[in-house]
Amino acid sequence: MVRAPQPLLHYSVTPLLLIVFALIVCANASRAAEAPKIWEEFSGENAFAHVQRLVDLGPRPSGSKAIEKSRDYLEDQLRRAGWQVTRQAFSDDTPRGKIQFVNLIAQFSGEKKAASPSFLLCSHYDTKMFDAIRFVGANDSGSSTGLLLELARVIGQHPNLARKTELVFFDGEEAFVQFSEADGLYGSRYFAKQLQNGGAKQPARSATHSVAGGFRAGILFDMVGDRSLDITLPADSPPEMARDIFAAAEALKLRGYFTYLDRGMTDDHTPLNAIGVPTIDIIDFDFPWWHTADDTIDKISAPSLQIVGSVALYYLSEFALK
Repeated sequence: MVRAPQPLLHYSVTPLLLIVFALIVCANASRAAEAPKIWEEFSGENAFAHVQRLVDLGPRPSGSKAIEKSRDYLEDQLRRAGWQVTRQAFSDDTPRGKIQFVNLIAQFSGEKKAASPSFLLCSHYDTKMFDAIRFVGANDSGSSTGLLLELARVIGQHPNLARKTELVFFDGEEAFVQFSEADGLYGSRYFAKQLQNGGAKQPARSATHSVAGGFRAGILFDMVGDRSLDITLPADSPPEMARDIFAAAEALKLRGYFTYLDRGMTDDHTPLNAIGVPTIDIIDFDFPWWHTADDTIDKISAPSLQIVGSVALYYLSEFALK
């Protein structure tokens, strides 16, 4: 019997194993390279188009027919993007008498059931009431509302992220006379109170959630469309969140658009922070047309919305919802 030398078998198998191993490594690397960069899916043009639709409705103060039309538009767009919308209606006393307010709360309505959302994305959608001027609020609150609608579309295409997220459109952010404990932030104050009281008028939540609804953190967007963009995070922002927002902007080479405001800020994030939900206010408060008739569509731009939306999505996917 003639036997083939054993070393030949050894040397023929080893290169084959190395080739197979190399192919596996390459395949894994290829899959990693193809991982979706969700921040690249955001469209500033889409967000701008939403703002235009809202501005076309004219002034949209709380309790008006125009804000009801804007609610219908928001609900329609959210449902098209796969979100289930709940109206959180309530009335409150204001310097203009008792006003009916409606917060819109959206949770992802995918087939797979999961734990309740753990991260909030928020904007107010009312405009300030003026008697002497026609205030259409393209930047305040159109820009943040349009941006949040586009975020809803993008996040809705990624169910694993969407199920962790709750979207809230606050009514009644604007004060009727002057911000005080009783005037302004009507929607966010009511939302936070309901959350703290166990969510009696909230969408169904897991019984294991804490008093504050189980939310780890949140982002509030407000006035984010200024053509000359300069996002000014309030000085009292949650430090870790601010650090990660800056890191997200740095990663996208957009750090120059983000800085600190030289003071704190009373806004819809304030009631959430008060009940223990760390919430950062992404706002450009350096806006010369704030609360004037000149807060019109020509003062905002799709590129500015693109910048804020991209950084927000990078932050969410790479930091907050990892």
